[in-house]
Parts: sequence; structure tokens; C-alpha cells
Amino acid sequence: MESFTNGGLVFEVSDTAPARAGGSGEVVIALHGFPEDRHSWDGVTSALAEAGYRVLAPDQRGYSPGARPEARAAYTLNRLAGDVLALAGAAGAERFHLVGHDWGAALAWYLAGRHPSRVLSLACLSVPHTTAFLKSFTAGPQALRSWYMAAFQVPWLPERALSRGGGAVMREMLTRTGLDTASADRYAARAADPAAMRGPLNWYRALPLELGSQPGLVAVPSLYIWGDSDPFISRAAAQLCSRYVTGDYRFEELPGASHWLLQEETDKVADLLTEHFAKAPRA
Repeated sequence: MESFTNGGLVFEVSDTAPARAGGSGEVVIALHGFPEDRHSWDGVTSALAEAGYRVLAPDQRGYSPGARPEARAAYTLNRLAGDVLALAGAAGAERFHLVGHDWGAALAWYLAGRHPSRVLSLACLSVPHTTAFLKSFTAGPQALRSWYMAAFQVPWLPERALSRGGGAVMREMLTRTGLDTASADRYAARAADPAAMRGPLNWYRALPLELGSQPGLVAVPSLYIWGDSDPFISRAAAQLCSRYVTGDYRFEELPGASHWLLQEETDKVADLLTEHFAKAPRA
């Protein structure tokens, strides 16, 4: 599968088959964050495929060229979750393992909370359960760390600011917070076109429409991975996460790691995911 559709939108997807016979063949859906793309998962995909999983990594709404609606209302979590379920349906996966990073993690928490019967297990990188994140705004420095979320609410100006210097502003922001140069260059190339950034920024602009749309308690087996040098997510937010998971829960703190765990801690993340998926109840 190279693409799938939902509501007239066309999404590009990387579909990696199990690398060996005899594996479970279970599906893993991997969701990228801002300002990433499906290739952010390339480093861990081979390990998951070697362990016998089929890995589906889509370019999400606002990122795929054929899936860039302009209205912010098109980017609510309910609509984003519908894209993931459409992907699972196209792959013939009634149940699947779900993993997300950054905004992909926020969406994964939401989907696991709202559609637990579809999720075999959940793994989230960097961003904790949405309610934990919001609660942390009153404890410690989280509100200060999240200043950009308010700045991104402004129409059209953030796109143009991030595109300055052919995406140099985006590149500098990413490398300064720990992302490797090659990945930063790829994301900066998208940022150079303000129109291509409207969709990714609309994930933030849809936040005021999300009141009352928290995922609720999550009952599926869950793994949360956080780097203790993450400049965007505070320790308070990370530690509050356990309060909102009623199923089996594991919190893995990676010392010295930044927000960009997929590139910085590739092997460790791959090992943790493989172990977590293997322990989940079988489909």
C-alpha cells in the first residue's frame, strides 16, 4: 500500500511488511508529530519488521500533498482519528498496535481512549496523556515551555515566520532543541513554502475547538517514553501521565535525551517498542 483515502483526501503511507516468516504479522500504525513526516519512523521500522510486525507510517492530514484542507476545523482530533481508522480499514486491520510521537502521541492517546476496542497496545513518545499535559500548566514551567502553542494561533504569520531564509528559522529551531541536521534540513525544506505549513500549524489552531474532547482514561496496555532533557515537555507533565492510564502502564525515562527520541535514541526506542508490543494480548 502506497496511499489510502478518507473523505476525499489522499494520504501517502509507508507500508513495511514483516521481514521474516513466522512473525505475528500484526499491524503497527506509527504517527509522526510536528513538523515531521512518515520518514521519522524509518530508523525503528526495520527493527519492528524484523520482529514480525507490519508497520504503517502515514504522512498525516496537513502533511500529505493530497490531504491539506485549509480550514482549522478539519484538524480536530476526531477527524484526525478518523484518518487513522481509515488507514487501519484499508490495511484490513481490525485491531492494531499504535505508536505516536509529539502530536502523533497526542492523537494516539485520544484514539486509544475513544476507541479502545481497536487498539492492541499503545506507545507514546515525548507527549503524555492530554489531561496530564493540561494539568501540568498549573505545576512548574510547562506553560512557559508551551508558549509557541499560543503563538501558532495567529493566522498566516507563523507560516511566514518559519519560512524565512528558505526555512532557516525552522532549521535553527529544530537543531537548537536537539534534532539532527539531516532531519532538520528535510523539515526546513517544507517550511520554506508557507502554504505547505498551513496544514501542520492547523493542528495547533484547532485546539480551541477541542474543549471537552480529551481522551478520558486509557485502559489499553500503555508505554510512555520521555527524555529528561526535553525542552518542550516538563517532568511534571511526564509524571502526571500515570494518573490517566488504568491499564498496564510503563513509564520509561531516557536520561539526557531531548524531544527528538526517534533520531536521538533510535535503538533504545526500537527495543522498547518491540518488547512492549510483544507483551500485549494477542489479536
